[in-house]
Amino acid sequence: MKNKGLFLSFLFCLLSSLEMNAQTDWLLDGAPYKSFFQYDPRTQQYTLSNGLVKRSFYKGPNMACVGYLNLTTNQELLRAISPEAILYINGIRYAVGGLQGQSEKAYLQPEWLSSLKAGTNDFIFTKVETEPLTPRIKTKYRFWSGAVLPYKGIHVKFSYSHPQFAGLEVVVHYELFDGAPLIVKWIGIENNSDNQVYLNRVENEVLGLVEEESAVVGKPTEMKKQHGIYLETNYAFNNAMRYDISDQTTHWNIDSTYTSQVNYNYETPCLLEVYPEKAPGITLAKGERFESVRTHELLMDGYDRERRGMAIRKMYRTVAPWTQMNPIFMHLVSSNDEQVKTAIDQCLATGYEAVILSFGSHLNMEDTSAANLNRWKSLADYAHQKGIALGGYSLFSSRRISDEDDVIDAKTGKPGGAFFGNAPCFGSKWGLAYRDKIKNFFKYTGFDIWENDGPYPGDQCASTVHPGHKNLEDSQWRQMEIQKELYRWLNEKGVYINAPDWYFMDGTHKIAIGYREVNFSLSREQQKILNRQNINDGTFEKTPAMGWGFVPLTRYQGGGPEAILEPLSEHLADYKQLMFQYYGAGVQACYRGPRLYDTDTTRKVVAEMIAWYKKYRDLLNQDIVHLRRADGRDWDGWMHVQSSGYTRGIVLLFNPTSTPMKKKIKIPLYYTGLQATAIVSKEGKSSKLYSINKNSEIEMEIELAPLSYSWWTIQKQTK
Repeated sequence: MKNKGLFLSFLFCLLSSLEMNAQTDWLLDGAPYKSFFQYDPRTQQYTLSNGLVKRSFYKGPNMACVGYLNLTTNQELLRAISPEAILYINGIRYAVGGLQGQSEKAYLQPEWLSSLKAGTNDFIFTKVETEPLTPRIKTKYRFWSGAVLPYKGIHVKFSYSHPQFAGLEVVVHYELFDGAPLIVKWIGIENNSDNQVYLNRVENEVLGLVEEESAVVGKPTEMKKQHGIYLETNYAFNNAMRYDISDQTTHWNIDSTYTSQVNYNYETPCLLEVYPEKAPGITLAKGERFESVRTHELLMDGYDRERRGMAIRKMYRTVAPWTQMNPIFMHLVSSNDEQVKTAIDQCLATGYEAVILSFGSHLNMEDTSAANLNRWKSLADYAHQKGIALGGYSLFSSRRISDEDDVIDAKTGKPGGAFFGNAPCFGSKWGLAYRDKIKNFFKYTGFDIWENDGPYPGDQCASTVHPGHKNLEDSQWRQMEIQKELYRWLNEKGVYINAPDWYFMDGTHKIAIGYREVNFSLSREQQKILNRQNINDGTFEKTPAMGWGFVPLTRYQGGGPEAILEPLSEHLADYKQLMFQYYGAGVQACYRGPRLYDTDTTRKVVAEMIAWYKKYRDLLNQDIVHLRRADGRDWDGWMHVQSSGYTRGIVLLFNPTSTPMKKKIKIPLYYTGLQATAIVSKEGKSSKLYSINKNSEIEMEIELAPLSYSWWTIQKQTK
C-alpha cells in the first residue's frame, strides 16, 4: 500500500507537470487567457479568474477573500482570511469585509467557512458590480511606440457600509487583466454623510500569505518574503531608479495570531499589508472622494531573474502602455535661439525626432511674460514645421525658494530637512503657481516634451499656512496628489515626460536607466564598458523605452578631453560605438551638447546609425534577454526577442579585449517561440541554419576583431 501511494503521488505530479507544459506560456502568447467573474450559489463563492490567476471570495456574514491561486503553478498563496481592507478613522481601526473565527492560520479548509462570523465593528458588504476595464489615463500618442497590449479585462467593485458612518461608502476595486496573472486593487471612499471624517491610514490590501520559508528563530528582516507574488503601487519615490528600493507601501509584517508557525516568537513575515507609511492623514470633507494607492499584484511562477523581469516588463506594457513610447532625442545645451534652430535642422538631417533643451540652457518655463511665451512658441512652431518635437528641462527640487514656500522641518519649525536639504513645498503658493505655470507654458507654446528634474521625493511639510495642505499629517499625500495630477494632465495632452523617479503608473514615460553621473567624467574607454553594464542592470525590471542613458558630447561633471566626444569628427569611432550600444539596446541616451555633427562625415555616420535603428526599431524595443554582463575580460552583450513574425531576435555582442575572438556561445531562444530551427544572419549578410536543442538553445559561432562589436538577426525558417 505504501508503494502504491508513492506511485499515485508520482503520477499526480507527472500529470500536473504535463498539464502545465501543455498550457500556453502567457509570456509568449497571452491571448487565450480571458477574464471572467462568476458566482456559484452552491458554494456561496465568487470567482475572479482569467485562467492564470484565480481569486475567490466567500459571501457569508461578510465578504471575504478565501483563495488566491496561481493556476500556472497550482500554488495557493492564501493561508488565512484577512480583512479586504483596513481603515483607521478618527484614530480607530475598522476592518472592511473579512470573517473572524479561523483558529488555525497555517491553512484554510472550505468546510470551516460556514462557521465564521463577521466582526462586530466591521464595514459590511452591501453589493457587487462589474464593468469592462477602461484606461485610467487617456493617453495621447504623439510619438513612436513599441508594443502596446490591449487594455482588456474586468473591473469588479465590492461595496461596504458601516452603521456608525451613515453615508460613508467604501468600495473595494479589483481589476483583472486579460492575458496576464495580474490584478490591480485599490479602495475608494466617498463621504456622502453630513460629517467630515479623518483618515489616519488606509490599508488597501491585507493578505495572510503562505510563508516563503520557515525558521525556528530569526527576525522578519532576515527571512525571505513570499516570492510567488510581485507587488507594485503608484506610491514610490527616492531617486533610486528602481522600484523595489523606491517603494513606500509594502509591509511584510508578523501575524501573532498564527500560533502554529515554526518560528518560536511568531515573527515569520507572512502578513502582507499595503499602505503609505506617512499618509494619508487627511480630513475627508462632506462630498469629498478619496482613492487609495493602487496595488499591482503580479503572480510569479519561478525564481529565474530573467523570467521575473519579463513578467514585470509585460505588466508595464499592459497597465502603463504610454511607457512604450520612445522618441529619438538629443539634449541641447544652448545660449540663444539660433542654436535651437540649428539643432532642429541637424535632427532633420540625421533622422532624429526631438530636441530637449537641457539643464544649463536658456529656457525658463517659469517665465510667464508674453515675450518669453511667444519666443518659445515661435521655436516650437519652427520645429513642428520640420517634423521635429521640442521639449525642455525644468528644476523643481534641490533649490531654495523662500521661508514661506519651502518645506518646513517638523523638528525645527524652519525651512530645511527635505530630501534634497532645501526644497519648495508643492502645496505652497509657489508650488501651486509652479504647477499652473508649467501647464500654461505647454498649452501656449505647444511644447512636446517635459524633463522634470528632482521631482518632489516624498517630503513632509510642517507648515500650517500652505494652501495645498493643512499640516504635517496630510502634507505628503496632498503634495503627491498635486504632482500626479500634473503628470496625468500632461500625459493626456500628449506631452512626453522624463522624470528621475518612479511615477510610471501616474503618467510619466521615462526614468534614468541607472548610472552614476560622475562616471561621465571618466575616459571614453571606461564609459563604453560602464554604459553596457548600466544597460544590462537597468533593463531587468524596465523595458528599453523606460530608461534613458547619457553621452557627454561636451564636458559634464568634470573630466578632461579624454571624457568627451567633441570635436565629434575626431572621436567618430567612439561616437558610433556609443550610439550602437544605446540604440542597439533600444535605450535613448541624452546626447548632451550643442550639436549632433560637426562635419559631413560625422553627419553621415549619425544618419546611418539612426537609419539602422529605425530599420530594426520594432525589434530593438522588445524585451532584452541578458546574455553576458560586460566585464572587460570576455565577450558581452544581449539580445532582443519577440515570439511572432519572421525576425524573432537580434543579438548584439562586443569584444572589449585587444585580441581577436573566435568561439561558440550558447544563445537561449525560448522567448523567440522558435522550436526546431533558426536562421542566423550576421549584419544582414551571411546566414546559417542552426538546430535548436532541448534547452531551447543554439550554439552560435561568433568571430569578433579586437575592440569591436557586431550584430546578428534570428529568423524563422520558412518552407
